[in-house]
Amino acid sequence: MSTTATSSPLAGAGDFDELSEVAARVRRAMEQVIEGKPDVVEVAVTVLLAEGHLLIEDVPGVGKTMLAKALAKSIDCSVRRIQFTPDLLPSDITGVSVFNQEIRDFEFKPGAVFANIVVGDEINRASPKTQAALLESMEERQVTVDTTTYSLEAPFMVIATQNPIEMEGTYPLPEAQRDRFMARVSMGYPEPAAELRMLDGHAADDPLANLQPVTDGQQILRLVKTVQSVHVSESMKEYAVALVGATRRSQELRLGASPRSTLHLVRAARAAAALDSREFVLPDDIQELAVPVLAHRVLPAAEAHLGGRGAADIISGLVASVPLPRTRRD
Repeated sequence: MSTTATSSPLAGAGDFDELSEVAARVRRAMEQVIEGKPDVVEVAVTVLLAEGHLLIEDVPGVGKTMLAKALAKSIDCSVRRIQFTPDLLPSDITGVSVFNQEIRDFEFKPGAVFANIVVGDEINRASPKTQAALLESMEERQVTVDTTTYSLEAPFMVIATQNPIEMEGTYPLPEAQRDRFMARVSMGYPEPAAELRMLDGHAADDPLANLQPVTDGQQILRLVKTVQSVHVSESMKEYAVALVGATRRSQELRLGASPRSTLHLVRAARAAAALDSREFVLPDDIQELAVPVLAHRVLPAAEAHLGGRGAADIISGLVASVPLPRTRRD
């Protein structure tokens, strides 16, 4: 399991100004393509700056792949798209060593995971063995092939899409892999006004074709350092631990959130605070991210299913029930 990155010295006001400006440009670029979903776009940008991975799960045709491509194209860095299919092999993702006749030795051919942003389309259509090929790269930012370990270039982010219906012939992501995604978002159907704007703006041409990068990988790395400098007080850490701990005691859940989820919740809260031009985390940051960060890691009990309560409803109830931390100097 990874640990939180060591905080760098406190960033200056200029660093937060740069972060706000770049994040606003990325959001505007993505919203040219994704109509009427500012909250989903905000979570995607938050996960990017928190060095996490994003799972987009929803019904067909609501823009899952479009969101992933829009985020990837807004950054001038290497991008690879993997279409997950039942016949996809682990070596297609990680790479393979092939014998080179000229040098009379094996030569490593990098797979699709060797990119700054990897878009995995319909990840649940690949076999569990192929899905597992992503585990090491997502957690440790490296790939091991034939006992040799290759580091992945930073920034590195996996954006995967998944269709929760038409499950015949698919392989649902195991809990171990779902836990490696910092957040899960659902697109949902657009509002009528947004759908009308989509007909006007998207019917004639592909909006992705006109999307230009608004930042690059090196600038994103600087912004990540700014996020790491955001202060998390002891009371905020205790609040995050209490909220995650409540999922393990809840009678409505048969599987609570892991310690990794606590780390991801705090890292995402840091990014949310930085996006709000703050140098410290507030309870609001943790509360707003609790559902995207925790809901895909827990399993509702049978009674909750019968009562029509999903994971997101249960997490929202826990957020409302866990006492807020007392304000104190840390």
